[in-house]
Amino acid sequence: MIRKATASDLTAIKELTEACAKGMQEKGIFQWNELYPSLERLQEDITKEELFVLEENNVIEGIVVLTPCMDKEYIPVEWLTQSSSNLYVHRLATNPQEWGSGNGRKLMDFAEAFAKEQGYVSVRLDTFSKNERNQRFYETRGYKRLGNIYFPKQSEHPFYCYEKVLQ
Repeated sequence: MIRKATASDLTAIKELTEACAKGMQEKGIFQWNELYPSLERLQEDITKEELFVLEENNVIEGIVVLTPCMDKEYIPVEWLTQSSSNLYVHRLATNPQEWGSGNGRKLMDFAEAFAKEQGYVSVRLDTFSKNERNQRFYETRGYKRLGNIYFPKQSEHPFYCYEKVLQ
C-alpha cells in the first residue's frame, strides 16, 4: 500500500534513508550522506504532504517525494516541456534488504499514475551520475537524460536530470 506519510512515520523514514545511504555507500555510490536527506527535510516533506510511503505488513519499505515545485538547481536545464505543469520526484528510497524486489518500480508506477491523475504534463527527476543502476532504471521507463546539475553538499560529481513526457 502506498499512502501519504504522517508525522508518526518520521523515525522509520529517517532510519530507512540512513540504511539506504549505507547500502549505496557499500556499493561505492556516495549519493547520500549524513547531511542528506536530513531529518528536517523529511519533516518538511511530510508537513507539505508530499512524502509518500510504501508500506507492507505495517513496515515502511520505501518512500518517494512528489512535488510540483522546481528546485532552483533545475532552472538551467533544457527540459522537454515548458516548466509550468510538471511533477518532480525526489528522495526515492527503498529498504536495501529488499533491493531488486520491485519496490522502486512500485513507487515510480505510483508517481507516474499520480502525475497523470493530477494532470501534469511530465515527470522530472535527477539521479546521481555514479549510480548507473538508477540511470538504467529510469531510461527503461522512458525517461530522457537531459542535463547535469550539482549538489556540492552531497558530491563533487554531477547529478543527471531526466524527464518523461506523459501522454
